[in-house]
Amino acid sequence: MPPRPLLTNRAARRVFLHRHLLGDPPQGPGKGDDLMSVIRALGFVQVDSVNTVERAHHMILFARRPAYRPRHLRPLLETQRLLFEHWTHDAAIVPVEFFPHWRLRFARDEARLHGRWESWQGTQYRSEVEKVLAHVTAHGPVRSGDLAEDRAPGETAGWWNWHPSKTALEYLWRTGQLSVCRREGFTKVYDLTERVIPPEARAPAPTEADSIDWLNHAAITRLGFATSGHVAAFWAHVTPQEAAAWCAAEEAAGRLERIDVQGADGRTRPHYARPGLVAEAEALPEVTGRLRILSPFDPALRDRKRAEFLFGFHYRIEIFVPEPKRRYGYYVFPILEGDRLIGRIDMTARRQDDGLAVKRLWLEPGVRLSKGRQARLDAELVRVARFAGVHQVRPAPGWLPG
Repeated sequence: MPPRPLLTNRAARRVFLHRHLLGDPPQGPGKGDDLMSVIRALGFVQVDSVNTVERAHHMILFARRPAYRPRHLRPLLETQRLLFEHWTHDAAIVPVEFFPHWRLRFARDEARLHGRWESWQGTQYRSEVEKVLAHVTAHGPVRSGDLAEDRAPGETAGWWNWHPSKTALEYLWRTGQLSVCRREGFTKVYDLTERVIPPEARAPAPTEADSIDWLNHAAITRLGFATSGHVAAFWAHVTPQEAAAWCAAEEAAGRLERIDVQGADGRTRPHYARPGLVAEAEALPEVTGRLRILSPFDPALRDRKRAEFLFGFHYRIEIFVPEPKRRYGYYVFPILEGDRLIGRIDMTARRQDDGLAVKRLWLEPGVRLSKGRQARLDAELVRVARFAGVHQVRPAPGWLPG
């Protein structure tokens, strides 16, 4: 048997970054059709509540389009309805034309959540479902706080203390009967799906097999090369067994091939790829030398093990780590320069002080803070400050590595 094609580590990083829209110099208006093209190419953009500089979805889009501002996203979500919010591996913003394939997720979540939430909340939430659905049908969009009459006096509305109607709302959303029509602050507002999702996106009803095929094709296209586990995890809709069977069938049909991908440590691992990917990688332009500060939830980093394999970059969020035990900080941002993850930085937008407070910079082993790199970092911090709506970059004393 001939040896498998080899994708060197440098070529693998080049493919990976180009597929994640981090290979070319960032340009474009970052709104309207241009912004939609970015989200379609990525597949989805993860939503997260932490807002030390800006929320994750805004940071992800800014890294690819420095002209992007948070106000550019709202028309696509709330007016034009070109995007919808739902679940992949976490809450995410997704192109609405992908909605038909979420029917697979809705059906599977309905079967799964019945048992899980009944053991968590008891049977009370199920009696709420029809009542909540009738309320939304009659009265229009609601937040969970609008249905809080079943909370005990003095009880807060935090996610850790869900009341039965909030649970019913989430159940109806996760199973596709309700959709998020907008957010107020960061609170979801729900309405009937038929009043949120355009008819042309609701009309197709693909079979389970069609959706599994579409989701797996779309995943491998965006990843470039992947194990069957990577394929399954991309949308988090199909099972690992379904992804493995699909990859095997595609390989047998000649539409996928096995290649060896070299990691940052020099060792190789087998992956699936479209035939010809190794030759395509050699023809790709070199990754831009631009320095960018990324969200911890950037698509290029969300699979921490994959990022460590490709870049030798070990990253964990330390929000839930007690402060004395943190190695870095509460919420530090990875730094990409060219095709390398060179370090991480702790920074916070303090809008009341009109400044970006930069607390500390850590560089990876072997990375030196040359004058050129310092200039590139300073320029990026100015861009981040402008994006966050503040005018000054305020480094703390001793923020640079010794």
